Amino acid sequence: MKVGTGTASRTGLAIIMGLLLSGCAAAPRGLLQTVAPVPGTDKVDMLTATTRAVSDEPGVLYDGARGRGVSFSNIVVSIPRGREPGTIQLPRTAPGNPATDFTVTAATSLRKSDLPRWFASAGGRKRRAFIFVHGFNTPFDRAVFRFAQLTHDSDANAAPILFSWPSRGQLLDYRLDLDNASYSRSDLAEVLMLAAKSPAVGEVVVLAHSMGAWVAVEAIKQVALENGGVPAKINNLILASPDLDVGVFRRQVEVMGPRRPRITIFASQNDRALQLSQFLARGAIRLGAIDLSLEDYRSQLAGLKGITVVDISAVRAGDRVNHDTYAASPEIVQLIGNRLIEGQVITDSDVSGTATALETVGSAAGLLITAPIRVFDAATTR
Repeated sequence: MKVGTGTASRTGLAIIMGLLLSGCAAAPRGLLQTVAPVPGTDKVDMLTATTRAVSDEPGVLYDGARGRGVSFSNIVVSIPRGREPGTIQLPRTAPGNPATDFTVTAATSLRKSDLPRWFASAGGRKRRAFIFVHGFNTPFDRAVFRFAQLTHDSDANAAPILFSWPSRGQLLDYRLDLDNASYSRSDLAEVLMLAAKSPAVGEVVVLAHSMGAWVAVEAIKQVALENGGVPAKINNLILASPDLDVGVFRRQVEVMGPRRPRITIFASQNDRALQLSQFLARGAIRLGAIDLSLEDYRSQLAGLKGITVVDISAVRAGDRVNHDTYAASPEIVQLIGNRLIEGQVITDSDVSGTATALETVGSAAGLLITAPIRVFDAATTR
């Protein structure tokens, strides 16, 4: 049934208003001003690569405009102890108190020629790089703190690398954010290859959220086209609430060819941000909101080897928007850290411990349904 223009506009307005009302109060600017570290806190030492313009405002570092090329920094985030996993304690006033807030204790600009040394010092015993690509409506400081929280709570044994594209950080700048995301895909492809070519890196895991999934999949497709396939080191791609058209995603994966990473998708039908994206895309369902109980969506991914969809619609964590559940749920964060970043595949056995029921639809490895998490293997769908 077609929806009239007036009805569709009212629906979109209702979603926008709901997202605005669900958002938390604006945090102060300048949160990336450095403070002295204090005892009894944890730290995440990350590399940042960004296509944002450099900001002259103290504690902002990079704003929402496009920069010239890629800028690199080494940022150390201090994380207070005793907090609930999945939460971020933003300061009420800049720069914050490291005993109680997420703060920055060091921020140093780097040149591209400095990266080999950073890779060698940060790779850890497993020589793994963990690259995070944030989503829509994300200022640079929020991307830094979200990635620090993810890295810390997942207990990732990897060198954390944030790739930040020029999101404006404004809910109504969706189209501009999409243009800026597309603008940055070649630069992410370059960062991926820098990591893959480093002798200090043994494997590369990519986690992309929301609109960042578009940047990540496009960048990996570009890497595949330029290199006759994706280098074996880039072996795991995690898409959290991906803001991607389902058909476009399938085509992107097909273009990558057989030499591509394993792909895990976290999806939820209760994601209000993706409902807004669907409205803006004139009704096209987003990959991060597919309903695995419907044959139509299963068929669109059927036969794609190495793709797992994890339905987290029943999981309640974070705010009412349900767009950051992948990072706000301690259980899902641990799945990411214990399984995906470690190079494993999530199966029903990983989630059935918290389930009340388990049902297999089709073949034994087809659609595995648990409560509250469902796991779907695209390659076995008929």
